[in-house]
Amino acid sequence: MINIEEPELKETRQGFADALVELGSEVPELVVLGGDVTGSVKTNLFRDAFPDRFISVGIAEQDMMGTAAGLALSGKIPVASTYGEFATGRPFDQIRQSIAYSEMNVKICASHCGITVGPDGATHQSFEDVGIMRILPNMTVLTPCDYNETFNAVKKAVRSKGPFYVRFYREKSPNFTDINKEFVVGKADTIVDGNDVTLIAGGLLVWEAIVASEKLRKEGIHARVVNMNTVKPIDKDTIVKCARETGLIITCEDHQWQCGLYGAVAEVTAKYHPVKMDYIAIDDTFGESGIIFSQLMSKYKIDSNAIYNKVLSHLKK
Repeated sequence: MINIEEPELKETRQGFADALVELGSEVPELVVLGGDVTGSVKTNLFRDAFPDRFISVGIAEQDMMGTAAGLALSGKIPVASTYGEFATGRPFDQIRQSIAYSEMNVKICASHCGITVGPDGATHQSFEDVGIMRILPNMTVLTPCDYNETFNAVKKAVRSKGPFYVRFYREKSPNFTDINKEFVVGKADTIVDGNDVTLIAGGLLVWEAIVASEKLRKEGIHARVVNMNTVKPIDKDTIVKCARETGLIITCEDHQWQCGLYGAVAEVTAKYHPVKMDYIAIDDTFGESGIIFSQLMSKYKIDSNAIYNKVLSHLKK
């Protein structure tokens, strides 16, 4: 049973860091690369535990990705980590050519994603990263929703072959998934059952969807909540099942709607089972600076209240 009122709060970036330290003792080929934000993304924990297997490349993200590809060629398993905006936008050419095209065994782990880096403003708020990564052949894209799932997703990525992109956050957020549950790439997790509408969510919006579903339940509306923790390869079977059984799908993400989770789900429904769809997402705009990320989520209408109101607006029709 998920505690809606008083959830445990933990940083997803800490889940990433804790997974690296544990993997360091288990996977001798693991090497971590940092981009001058070591303390912020918490790779300093791995650096302190395994100093000979940590490389700081400074503010040079293109060099980070090229170096990671070279390390993979030599048999290492490199994890390249920095902020989401700088892990995807600046070094896209190196990621495309040296990592994805070449099918290098590189894990790009991006912290401080979405709108949750409020005080840093629009230049640091990555709303396009999932779209950038999912269009690349050979790239697997993971969007875990809390500390536990991030911990397990990172471990799965490191132990799997091929290029991975893993997206997570800076701020503390509700930690509600089972730490002992294996992360299965390409398999969505239905958290709340319901047949009136399906909320397919990723990252921090999974929690917002859960909260919204509880509000809707009090109105007699039973919303199904699906944690789509893998955007690529996406779980087509679960999407089609939801389309058939509920007749309405609303995707929920802290990302541009055109190229992220909404786009990925819509591609599936358009091909396999057309259904009424809508989205909760960043609506073709850049962000702004804000002290508390929850205030920004409210302003940009990507919180539980926005989800609640969107469902009501559709069902009233």
